[in-house]
Amino acid sequence: MIAAQLRGDAWLDEFLRYLTSVRVLSAKTTEAYAQDVSQFVDFLGKELGEGAAFDFAAVDFRLVRRYVAHLRRMKYSSASVSRKMASLRCFFRFLVNEEVLEHNPAELIGMPAMGRKLPEVLYEGEMAALFDAPDMTVPDGLRDRAILEFFYATGMRVSELAGLNVDDIDLAERQVLTRGKGDKERIVFFGAPALETLELYLAEGRPYLLKKAKKYVAQPAVFLNRNGGRLSVRGMQRLVEKYSLRTELGTRIHPHVLRHTFATHLLDNGADLRSIQELLGHSSLATTQVYTHVSAERLRESYKMAHPLAQDDAEPLTHDGPVGMEELDHELV
Repeated sequence: MIAAQLRGDAWLDEFLRYLTSVRVLSAKTTEAYAQDVSQFVDFLGKELGEGAAFDFAAVDFRLVRRYVAHLRRMKYSSASVSRKMASLRCFFRFLVNEEVLEHNPAELIGMPAMGRKLPEVLYEGEMAALFDAPDMTVPDGLRDRAILEFFYATGMRVSELAGLNVDDIDLAERQVLTRGKGDKERIVFFGAPALETLELYLAEGRPYLLKKAKKYVAQPAVFLNRNGGRLSVRGMQRLVEKYSLRTELGTRIHPHVLRHTFATHLLDNGADLRSIQELLGHSSLATTQVYTHVSAERLRESYKMAHPLAQDDAEPLTHDGPVGMEELDHELV
């Protein structure tokens, strides 16, 4: 090992610069990597002493394995442990490429088994009830109805919808230019109901909210808060939670549930996975394939509810007496 080249926490700073400039990861993703590696550094400080917290040359397979056990004792989920280990593998791989280390001590650590968690999805009737929840007689209600419909009509992420500008929308073509993860642009579409709701908000709701700004300025954002500024991601999350509690759903839902619902309903009605992948902005088809499992599960539930012999406690079908030849002929016909 080339221990003389180690520079303590400076290598962590170099790693973060590599993520942003070379791999061109978003600030949010880079921050997640930084937190994961910093948590491991804290562990090293407790295991090896504070003076050796950044002594990455001292890290071996056994120490990383003890770290995994530590995370388990801290009750982290399998998904969280997997993510943290992926961050560590990436960090040590960076150090190997920089010739700081000779090998990656986290490379051979196995990932904890994770069961597939199917995304939550709403039925069409539940979506209709959600749309009916906002008060359409007030500007806030017009805005909120437009937001709910746009989530479902386009499948956009909450960050994408919060960042949407007026110039991004083509009302005539009923399409939107949106910027997703990594600033990747894609086109999404919306139908006549969402168009009608959006035009009503733009004509009657948005001008009123814009005038609430302390200084009346040209505001590019489509969806505004009560002060005339851009409605934040957290603001959109709160309004979805609020209206879900007002309906018969009776539980808080996250905007991502509406994105899941968008994709699942498309698949249920015949859309192919490649098209859904493009509309969602997934870089990998494997990410989109989870919706095939959702649809299969919904189909299973429909079968169980409808078929008389599908229930676990179902009894075999019987008839009142022997079937005669005439009755049998009638049944066969």
